[in-house]
Amino acid sequence: MRFKKNNMKKIIMVALLTIIITSCGDSSTENTMTVTGNVKGLKKGTLYLQHIADTTLVTVDSLVVDGDGNFSFTTELESPELFYLYLDKKDNNSINDRITFFAEPGNITINTNWNTFDLNAKIEGSKSNDKLKEYLEVMSKFNTKDLEYARLSMDPKTLGDSSAFDSLQNLSNKNVKRGYLYAINFALNNADSYVAPYIAVKEVADANLKYLDSINNTLSVDVANSKYGKELKEHIENLKKETQQ
Repeated sequence: MRFKKNNMKKIIMVALLTIIITSCGDSSTENTMTVTGNVKGLKKGTLYLQHIADTTLVTVDSLVVDGDGNFSFTTELESPELFYLYLDKKDNNSINDRITFFAEPGNITINTNWNTFDLNAKIEGSKSNDKLKEYLEVMSKFNTKDLEYARLSMDPKTLGDSSAFDSLQNLSNKNVKRGYLYAINFALNNADSYVAPYIAVKEVADANLKYLDSINNTLSVDVANSKYGKELKEHIENLKKETQQ
């Protein structure tokens, strides 16, 4: 009977040690973000995981690539926010070298090619990034139209025709206004997404105060307490102070 009890004690001790070792080996928390992926064709270079902190671009982590395009970064997030995956290809060319994505806790994968690094990157695992992509795809259409109107406005024939020039300016102004309204409505309709306050403070910060206030008032509690949620609140408070002066 004593033999069985001793065996049982040993089994319990081993189980407890296993649990302790396992828990010590896994240091991830609810705020941990792991970014993994592959840069196809990359043989040599350095990858940098970056974000903006107090208006300064800060490198969170880096990885020297030598013969294998696989990479992995793990970091703790204070809040979901925009991050950048920057590739220094050692080719003295800064074109197509930075991927922008909306970081959030969890596992995010980024797969791309070294020669079209930021153009065709496939990003998975971030709901916030999916929402940002949805927003940017529509906004790109407004931006394309605006560039076309600007190009036509600089045409010698247009410059020599005040009526045609004014007409293009009017079309451009209407296009800009439609873009602003789309951005505002997108934020209002996605108040539970961390992208909503980001749009408000980074895309339409100069919009009418009543619209920014409406966005702020519709945000979920978690989103309102996020990095961009706090920035939006501070921005609105500053605007209100300016109007009272």
